Amino acid sequence: MSQLAFETDNQFGDGDGRPAGAGLHAFRPIPRISIQAFCESDAVAQQISHASEDRRMAKTHAQLHMGGIATAVELFQTVPTPNLIVLESSAAPRDMLEQLTALSEVCDPSTKVVVIGHYNDVWLYRELMRNGISEYMVAPVNLADIIGVIGGLFVDPDAKPLGSSIAFIGAKGGVGASTMSHNIAWCISSLFKNEVVIADMDLPYGTANINFDQDPPQGIAEAVFSPERIDDVYLDRLLAQCAENLSLLAAPSTLDRVFDFREDSFAHLIDVAQRSVPHVILDIPHTWNGWTRTTLARADEIVIVASPELANLRNTKNLLDTLKQLRPNDGPPRLILNQVGIPKRPEIAPADFCSPLGIMPIGVIPFEPALFGNAANNGRMLAETDSANAIVQNINEIAHILTGRLELKAKRKPVLSAVLSKLKRKK
Repeated sequence: MSQLAFETDNQFGDGDGRPAGAGLHAFRPIPRISIQAFCESDAVAQQISHASEDRRMAKTHAQLHMGGIATAVELFQTVPTPNLIVLESSAAPRDMLEQLTALSEVCDPSTKVVVIGHYNDVWLYRELMRNGISEYMVAPVNLADIIGVIGGLFVDPDAKPLGSSIAFIGAKGGVGASTMSHNIAWCISSLFKNEVVIADMDLPYGTANINFDQDPPQGIAEAVFSPERIDDVYLDRLLAQCAENLSLLAAPSTLDRVFDFREDSFAHLIDVAQRSVPHVILDIPHTWNGWTRTTLARADEIVIVASPELANLRNTKNLLDTLKQLRPNDGPPRLILNQVGIPKRPEIAPADFCSPLGIMPIGVIPFEPALFGNAANNGRMLAETDSANAIVQNINEIAHILTGRLELKAKRKPVLSAVLSKLKRKK
């Protein structure tokens, strides 16, 4: 018997103090299917509407109707049934079975049906399963219930675990988002011995090939301009090996053609990469267009890199507000404050920078031009240049946080204070 069928106080409820949608990261994206939902109550309709807007349902085509089984029977007498029908019914168990019999006469055999009822009845559940209903859920249901059930019906349970995608973007050009993404990727691959792929998505001006001292003949451009060829084998041919567990999908970094893309141009490439490795690091340029917006909306984790000055604060706030609308069921992006303590530059204190944003930084990186310059000029990572440096330890800690090995605590304030004191002494 399905656990979702009769347990309404499940692990994703709000009773444990977690935000709505907590635990959704465990679900794989739903494939491209059509869904028709028929609801009798506003509460269930609202949850289904929220689910249809979730990034894990981005490929689906969902329609919501008010009205229960009778409305569905009337509609499907004239139109074909979709891949999935979701029905809410408050009818008594025997009445519900009679209504579903009428639906079966107009329903295609390949269509799956999920029923949301208001009776926690074992007999009803068994009868529904015996009559070909795919799943029975007891109201009230929440977002995770709905996405979990749909995923269980349409996602291959034997598929390989899906790797996580972490997107890095700068709040402003030149704040070091690419440098942070490359060094954090290197740390994840070396510290945890996990396979990592870096995708340099700044096709005209990408610096990953320089930072890793690579000159691959092919890279991300070949994948994006030939989407029909992308599979695991083709992707493997395009990757340049940077370290034992680190591969690079390099940008061409040339201006011999323009790089205008559709909103979903990178989606299939990222999907294939996520099926191949545990971590995909997306180095996104500081631009705002359809494909950057879509890529950020669908990433598992987002990291904003900012420098402590006013334009960065404004841009970070705009990004946070926009991404909250695009990703209503996900937590806020992570924040890294970089280039802190540039001599003679008026700066906003990290605490004052973060206060209006409502988030804590997962890292405060001091301005150390010698360390960063030497690493960049030699095509090496910071940890390869000076592994004992405090900045390298900070980046290692960020890698732990982004991979879920360390939780960000409010206790970081003393750490931030120590960093600021060190910077003041340098001045």
